[in-house]
Amino acid sequence: MAAADQKPDDAVVHPRSYQDESYLHGFLGTVGDLQKAGVLQDVVLEVEDRRFPCHRLVLSAASPYFRAMFTNDMAESRQKTVVLQGLNADMFGEILSYIYSGTLQLSLDKVQPLYQAADLLQLDYVRDTCSHYMVVNMQRSTCVDLYKFADAFSVDSVRRRSMQTIHIHFVKVASSEEFCSLSVNQLTEIISHDELDVKEETTVWEAVVRWVQHSREDRLHHLSSILPHIRFNLLTSDDTAAILEHPLVREDPGSSEVIRNVLQKGNPDRKPRLGMVTMDMALVHCSKRDRLLFMNPQQGKYISCRFRPGKLSDPIATTVTSDNNIYILSREPVDYEQLFLTRYNHAENVWERANMSSVSTMEPQRGWHTVSQQLVGVGLILYYLALESGTDKRSLLQMMKYNQPTDQWQECSRLILDQALYRIVALPCGPHLYFLSDIEVHRYDPSQDCWISCTPPMVQTDFWTAVAMGTEIFCAGMRVTQTMVYDTESDSWRELQGLPDPENFYNICISAQLFVLENQLHILLKTDDFDIEDSTEYLVYVYDRSADAWRELEATLPAEDYTQYSPWCPAARMYLPYLKRT
Repeated sequence: MAAADQKPDDAVVHPRSYQDESYLHGFLGTVGDLQKAGVLQDVVLEVEDRRFPCHRLVLSAASPYFRAMFTNDMAESRQKTVVLQGLNADMFGEILSYIYSGTLQLSLDKVQPLYQAADLLQLDYVRDTCSHYMVVNMQRSTCVDLYKFADAFSVDSVRRRSMQTIHIHFVKVASSEEFCSLSVNQLTEIISHDELDVKEETTVWEAVVRWVQHSREDRLHHLSSILPHIRFNLLTSDDTAAILEHPLVREDPGSSEVIRNVLQKGNPDRKPRLGMVTMDMALVHCSKRDRLLFMNPQQGKYISCRFRPGKLSDPIATTVTSDNNIYILSREPVDYEQLFLTRYNHAENVWERANMSSVSTMEPQRGWHTVSQQLVGVGLILYYLALESGTDKRSLLQMMKYNQPTDQWQECSRLILDQALYRIVALPCGPHLYFLSDIEVHRYDPSQDCWISCTPPMVQTDFWTAVAMGTEIFCAGMRVTQTMVYDTESDSWRELQGLPDPENFYNICISAQLFVLENQLHILLKTDDFDIEDSTEYLVYVYDRSADAWRELEATLPAEDYTQYSPWCPAARMYLPYLKRT
């Protein structure tokens, strides 16, 4: 039809493109099937005398290493069989499985050689996933081995995490056989840090002695270079005298001279180690912005800290991860739909924006609205939860987790609840996350990304606060009329002995928060007599497991109004001199 003949109301049809999602997802599966069937393979890779028939095109698409090998004017581009050096045959088989399937199977026994293979073959995803797996699964028994690996291959994230684990567990790590396998440079780096969790400097000296004596003939000459890292200003004169008389020092003339020089010059700037001046403290928010309370009622410590304005603005939730990192989830000042994380920098005693992407408030389902939000750390993984309430008296729990390698928040499985809820009571216990209400209990398994229904409470109560200790979860209502205990191993409930003298405060108790300090269960109560002006009072009780009874502590919280952003007061290990100066 000519343009002049086209009717005015005819729609203009524009060209557009279409994407076949099933083709995109099925392509890799088809390639994998061709590999399994041994069809169209055009090159054989030989690793440690094992032969792996493959497709040049697939290898080149997956790895810059193979792309350069097969597309540049190299001898391998014309050979039918290519011998690869510096690779383990079993690990190369795992790499090929990933290239043809997109799936990577990791375990502690093969993550290091897989990282090495991926590093050589320039497979960024495999390398980054391996390093993340090592960080997340760091344990006291593996931290020294992973530290040495990370040091050799310059894997910064693994190196930092392994060093942190060594510092936290230094006393036990220093007595292990793995500790004695460190190089002299690695040893001195470890003992140079302020963050060593030791009560006395003699512990550091004893670790050095153990390391030297493990291979005395080869290591004694290193003692004089190690000694300056011992903080003699933290030792008593008797301890110093004992070190000067130690057989290792007497045998190495240079060592006693080093000690005398250090003592003569002095090193007053050497701070106490972290374990000498740290304390487990529960974290409580004040109603005033930028103010926090750190408390340890058993030790009679209550330190109220005010931080730089704007750093802790509009907090929503707080959590502490297993590596003692404190995170606060807050709203952006301009865009309330955007949430950001603030992290406490223990070394500098400042709050700073966490080096991770912001998270968007999850869009509620149609006819639903968000009523509560929470931040929970399970091990080292952070989870953001949003509770939505629907018009049909049901609730929906949406959840996202932070993926460190990609710096992205990923959606997790949702949980539909058959009751109207207005507060999230979710917390970590072991490797799982638990969500509790008065009639439902659900366990989230991170490895399977699924929710599992558990045994509900035997007595209905309005769960307001909950905290995990060991394999048990302790729950209480707002007015603490009952305290229930859920055993995660046996999937069973029991009732805990109630607080003493209920007539004294149950009628005026307006909120409660459970917390755990030094492996003891505590509860912080906010009470008020509405007939008396300025009668708000905060009470703290500790639970005596042997007597199955609660004991009141004489708490002297600073005169503030404290708010509750979490179902519990998270606890962290804090460096007291910093807090006292804040």
